[in-house]
Amino acid sequence: MVRWLWVFLDRPAADFDTAAGFWTTVTGTRLSDKRGDNGEFVTLLPESGTPSVKMQAVESHPRVHMDLDVDDVPAAVKRARELGATLVLEHPDYTVLKSPHGMTFCLTPFDRSAGTGDTPVVTAPDGSRSRLDQVCLDIGAADYEAESRFWVDLTGWTHTPATRPEFDRLRPPEGPLVQFLLQRLDDDRPTSAHVDLASTDTEATAAWHESLGARRLGTGKEWIVMADPSGQPYCITGRKPRE
Repeated sequence: MVRWLWVFLDRPAADFDTAAGFWTTVTGTRLSDKRGDNGEFVTLLPESGTPSVKMQAVESHPRVHMDLDVDDVPAAVKRARELGATLVLEHPDYTVLKSPHGMTFCLTPFDRSAGTGDTPVVTAPDGSRSRLDQVCLDIGAADYEAESRFWVDLTGWTHTPATRPEFDRLRPPEGPLVQFLLQRLDDDRPTSAHVDLASTDTEATAAWHESLGARRLGTGKEWIVMADPSGQPYCITGRKPRE
């Protein structure tokens, strides 16, 4: 079973500082010291509680991937491959894989001393509140059944329908963690991911994010689609942040 979910915001090195400034502001965090062979990794540290979001400077386009903490990495890798994942890279600290339909993720060892805690609820200057609370897996229509089953089986989390027919949820059985939303797309393309922020006022939160360098891309029935300063889409949704 997946014990902890790390959201990884991979951002181009040329835009990294701007993107990092944006994401620390809207998530109520600060950057850790840089680490990695080229100083490419940072963690977004909340004032209290356990971090859940990291960033990586990359030479490619912006994207989101996940690190999944497990008790036994070799056993989890074996299980993931039996479920259809492809091995990409083995590193002493992590193993990189791709899901059956193209989503990059890493399996990493669970740190039992890390503690627990929600991602922070952030209050904007106008008083609206928001929180980064889920990763949405965007899955092509033809791949949806197989790809969603892969994530259900890999995580061991509770699988429930959402309020709209194109969505399902994966919730951890215990502890506060960032959850998964599974989205069935209208078209067929490799699986990718974006992050969602719950908000008490989607319009106010979107306006605040625009003042920080984000762009509005479109509006759905219960959400606003945005792009961060590096161009990576994300959504502001009408779910209420926990308090």
